[in-house]
Parts: sequence; C-alpha cells; structure tokens
Amino acid sequence: MENKAVEYAHVIIKLLQDVLYDEEKTTWSDLLTYQIPVRDYFAKIGLELHLDEREGFAFLKQPEAEENKLPRLVRRTPLSYEVTLLCVLLREILEEFDVKDIESRKCFVSTKELQEKIEIFFKESPNKVRLLERFDKTIQSVVRLGFLKETEQENGNSDDRRYEVRRIIKAKITHEKLEEIRQKLAAYAGLDPARQSPDAE
Repeated sequence: MENKAVEYAHVIIKLLQDVLYDEEKTTWSDLLTYQIPVRDYFAKIGLELHLDEREGFAFLKQPEAEENKLPRLVRRTPLSYEVTLLCVLLREILEEFDVKDIESRKCFVSTKELQEKIEIFFKESPNKVRLLERFDKTIQSVVRLGFLKETEQENGNSDDRRYEVRRIIKAKITHEKLEEIRQKLAAYAGLDPARQSPDAE
C-alpha cells in the first residue's frame, strides 16, 4: 500500500530546515491552515512550534526541561564577544525602529551604521583595530545565525552594504534575555573579546 504524504508535509520539512517567514506566502498560508496538526506532529517528537502571526515568522523550539532526554535538534554554539554585542545592538535597533516606524515592518541597516554603533564600545580599547579588521566576519556570523539578511548591493562599496534586521531576533532575544546578556557583556568588558559569550541556538 502506497504511503501518501500529508497535505502539510512541505510545511513540516521547511520548519525542520529553517525559520519560516510570511514572505513565503504559500507555505505560510498552509501553516496557518494546518497549524493544529503541525503542532501535534512536532509535539510527538518533543518540539514546540513558535508561531508569531503579527511579526510574520515561525520556528521550532526544544524544551529545556530536565526530563527531556531527546537529542538536541540544533547544536548550541558559543558566540564571541563581538557577535554577542552585535546581536544586542540589532535587537535594540529593531526596537527603536518599531517605535518610530509604523508604516513598515522591515528594518534595514548598513555596514557603516553597524560599525559606528559597535565602535562606541571600543573607543579606548587596544582591541579596536582588530575588531574593525574582522568586522565583516562578525557580520557574516550574525547572518548565519539568521538575524541579518543581506540585500542586493547597488554598488561595490562594502560600507554601503545593507542588511535587513530579521524580526526573529525579537523571539530569540526577549526583553528578559536582553537584560541578562547586557549584564554578561558588562562583566566581560575589558576582557579579551575572543572570550566566549552566551550560547545561541
């Protein structure tokens, strides 16, 4: 007897692969339609569906409960001081944007703007030159985390390269988590930024 895939199989596969945004209109619409069976499916394998219709994204979470002995779906990765700091700045940039702009949901920022913001924290630091030398690498690390999305570049000037701040950062770094990270960053201040900061999934 032939096994037929359920109507929402493509939604399941997409969520197992990555974050689903409402930009993917067909898959997003199907997620909303089949939300209950999708949640039930993931619950059976120890995963939770985090769906934010207002912000327009959905992703999978794995409970932290001690009794949950299942292997982790996503390996935790320790972040460098610079990457952690940039994530905090992006979270704050998005929050400021949401207060000021009620017309659009997309927040964009340039490499130069990010560099100016992060430089403030290294004005008197001997590590400033090293930080700027590897700033592009820091940005790419945040892109891989899914918090930034590079947009098409109009010219070859790397300083003018623009990125969209992805709204999932609001779910990954809540207000409580943001304050916790700020305190940890303060504790790391003055130390070698190669030191590792909080883990990220």
